Amino acid sequence: MTFIIVAVNFAGAVALLLWGTHMVQTGVQRAFGPKLRSALGSALRNRISAFLAGMGVTALLQSSTATGLMVTGFTAAGIVSLVTALAVMLGANVGSTLIVQVFSFNVTAFSPALILVGVLLFRRNVTPFTHDLGRVFIGLGLMLMALHLLLGLLTPYENEPGLRMMLGAVSTVPVLDVLLGAVATWAVHSSVAVVLLIMPLAAKGVISLQGAFAFVIGANLGTAINPVLEGATGNDRAARRLPIGNLLVRVVGAVVALIFLDHIINAAEAFEPDPTRAVADFHTMFNLGLALAFLPVLGPFGRLLTRALPDRTDAADPSRPVYLDSSAREVPIMALGGASREALRLVDVLEQMLRGTREALVTADRQRIGEVRRLDDVLDNLNREIKNYLITIDYDELSEADQRRLRQILSFTMNLEQAGDVVDRNLLPHATKRIKRGLAFSEEGQQELVDLMERLIANLRAAASVFMTDDVRAARSLAQEKVTFREAEAKATESHLGRIRSGRMESIRTSSLHLDLLRDMKLVNSHIVAAAAYPVLERTGELLPSRIARSH
Repeated sequence: MTFIIVAVNFAGAVALLLWGTHMVQTGVQRAFGPKLRSALGSALRNRISAFLAGMGVTALLQSSTATGLMVTGFTAAGIVSLVTALAVMLGANVGSTLIVQVFSFNVTAFSPALILVGVLLFRRNVTPFTHDLGRVFIGLGLMLMALHLLLGLLTPYENEPGLRMMLGAVSTVPVLDVLLGAVATWAVHSSVAVVLLIMPLAAKGVISLQGAFAFVIGANLGTAINPVLEGATGNDRAARRLPIGNLLVRVVGAVVALIFLDHIINAAEAFEPDPTRAVADFHTMFNLGLALAFLPVLGPFGRLLTRALPDRTDAADPSRPVYLDSSAREVPIMALGGASREALRLVDVLEQMLRGTREALVTADRQRIGEVRRLDDVLDNLNREIKNYLITIDYDELSEADQRRLRQILSFTMNLEQAGDVVDRNLLPHATKRIKRGLAFSEEGQQELVDLMERLIANLRAAASVFMTDDVRAARSLAQEKVTFREAEAKATESHLGRIRSGRMESIRTSSLHLDLLRDMKLVNSHIVAAAAYPVLERTGELLPSRIARSH
């Protein structure tokens, strides 16, 4: 029973450490994420400034993965080269060790004060920034508290023969320790948490310094494995260059450190007798040594990665997501940015469908109708992938602004997908029926249909701009297009009926098709307006709940 109680207490302390780390990371990302991304982008002039920028940003974010995602986005956009991105990752790896350095000193006494300050800031409803900053302080306090609890739990058992024998046997096999450290870091997605857990074990002598250093090597490997595994299913080999390059750097460092592990331990014992500080120093020196070794050779290393992972030359499946990075879900601002970029692909697909439908209405090209139908499948799949991607993000961890953006993306993609369904199920069958029956619209009627299709395409492009800029004036203009389009549809209907009354045979034979097309185009336009304009106007309180006039 005593063992069960101790095991539960130990697991609880570890969980508290992980949760505190999570709070710090999410708090900083919410409070400073966009600014840090902007600062990182402006500092990528050369490999030295990129290294320093990566170190500074990661020291604040406490997540080399988050920094990696940011710089991967810059690389994908062609803003920075692979060499510069690799320099950022070398700096990010060093930056992630700085909080370990701070916690290696006896700072546990600050835990209550940090939590107190954090709660006061968190409960103040002044600004979201204050709220997020409070989250950071609470997380730091919880991390210190967890380390204090771990030390207290280990103290009664540091001389336990059975425990010492078991852990002593493990710590005599450095390769096994490296594997255990890598697996643990891969599982919890945080090298900081794993290294902080190792420090009290080494401080109490539960594991030897050799075992502790081997665990640190494993932790540095584990944190580079996740981005590689999560990007392994992607179709873009070039996008995997950065995570694979970062992992290769860590593997080289791990092999060299294991070869010289005995000499490193002797130097550490002579330089720093405190095991806690020795573990923290080794963690920092491991990453700093890799940076010094690889910074001068990043050019050849980058070229090697480019040759090994060349750009794809074959055509990609248009229904396959391009920007939905699974590892980005840990960083909401990056995940939402990727989903937004993916949503814009729906605009391109829907525009192709509208253009193809316009051609099908004035020509007898049945092959064109088949191509447009296949595009609807692309639209459906992209919408489904975006929706499945967004629902995996922890909604409660998002800020209010991020939650609103997530809802906007879902509304945008859903309405565009429904607009595509109207094209596929309504407009295309009308075009097919016209071709099968050998019907031709009157010259005036055909021009009316073409003009309305052009208006739909223009409104779709305007919707894409509103979606990206979130501009209220543009949203009002787009919303007004619903009224304008309705008036244009009514005018076209009246003109068509006028031609029927005058006895125009083309109009009489195509009357049903013509009126159905006008009605369905108006429905497509309604979905386009609702996709982008309505969420913005609803947020500003400018969207009326109903068009029905109130009775007096």
